[in-house]
Amino acid sequence: MANKGPSYGLSREVQQKIDQMYDPDLERVLVQWIIAQCGLASGDDSDATSGVKEPEHEGKEGFQKWLKDGTVLCKLINSLAPGSVKKIQRSTMAFKQMEQISQFLQASAAYGLTAADQFQTVDLWEGKVMPSVQRTLMNLGGLAVTKSDGRFKGDPSWFTKKAQENRRDFSEDQLKQGKSVIGLQMGTNKGASQSGMTGYGMPRQIL
Repeated sequence: MANKGPSYGLSREVQQKIDQMYDPDLERVLVQWIIAQCGLASGDDSDATSGVKEPEHEGKEGFQKWLKDGTVLCKLINSLAPGSVKKIQRSTMAFKQMEQISQFLQASAAYGLTAADQFQTVDLWEGKVMPSVQRTLMNLGGLAVTKSDGRFKGDPSWFTKKAQENRRDFSEDQLKQGKSVIGLQMGTNKGASQSGMTGYGMPRQIL
């Protein structure tokens, strides 16, 4: 899975906590969605326009291996936003694989996914923060459902819709009228009088 040796001590404990956050049920949903979105490929899957093969093994390691070279991810974003990644190709070279993962992340940002919702390239390529990869794909699915542009394939109930900006445009006349209105939070002096008040510093007479 990763190209580094085993972790020891504190780093091992941290890694174990991260691994515990990985959701096998979410993995199955994501695999199901990606195949529905991209189509199921056959043969050697060498054509960049073809669909994707199912992962060879279930579980975190199988999921990481399936996504590691970036081809599945690039096909996914192209199915949502055609032409986002111009050239998709399989490669065994590390820098090529990481480059394709980065292209997916850049295309996802252009699609509308925020930086806070994205994993880092190394999170996937080294396979050490796979829960972050799951979260990114879940947010991407939610964004695709929210857009309602007809490109999402699968069951919309798999994902939660992303909140969208509720922008309102007011005319110049409406803005001018708003300036003359006193908000209730500012208070009001309606019905107020100085009756019963005394001058500052003067004692009030009690009869």
